[in-house]
Amino acid sequence: MSNKNLPRLAYFEQEDILHLALSDESEAGSVEISPSITAELNEQGELIGIEIVNAREFLRDVILETVQAKLLQLSRASAA
Repeated sequence: MSNKNLPRLAYFEQEDILHLALSDESEAGSVEISPSITAELNEQGELIGIEIVNAREFLRDVILETVQAKLLQLSRASAA
């Protein structure tokens, strides 16, 4: 396994796909983690990459949820 310049992040704008390569090994299989996230696996079943489809919407939603959770924590902390 050669890991030169890894991990690598690539965004394919036309398809709105974000790909994180953790290894340059060949993909032997994949597992759908959620409708937006697929884990790519090597022959040994080890994680070698992650693909996020509809990346703009997915990242926006994840960031908004995180911000909202932080704001809720802050408001609870200041109310205590």
